[in-house]
Amino acid sequence: MKVHGTCHCSAIAYEAVVDPARAVVCHCADCQVLSGAPFRASAPAKAEDFKLLRGVPTVYVKTAESGNPRAQGFCGACGSALYSADAPDAKVYNLRIGAMAERDALPPRRAIWCGSALDWTRDLLDLPDIQKQ
Repeated sequence: MKVHGTCHCSAIAYEAVVDPARAVVCHCADCQVLSGAPFRASAPAKAEDFKLLRGVPTVYVKTAESGNPRAQGFCGACGSALYSADAPDAKVYNLRIGAMAERDALPPRRAIWCGSALDWTRDLLDLPDIQKQ
């Protein structure tokens, strides 16, 4: 599936091909802290299927629990998270679904790192539904 993404300020834009069947929600502590949210959704794109159209992401390299270096790509101006990838040579970019125009068409197919999930996230669908603030 072809997708198009931008950061919040539109300084960075990309297009990619992702596999919708591999979209995930990650509950790991790193995703919680890096996103400022209880979980983060992503879909993988092969490096050859990911193309920057505008701008250059800022990259922060962190060490994963596995000991492997992981690049976290984000907009240096607005802070929008764009992807994570193996560092220094990415073969796959785990693109952040929230930055994609097609995000509604990419429902996660599985949840990972559920041992780190916040207990209350399982009850989100039971909250009152208010359409706008």
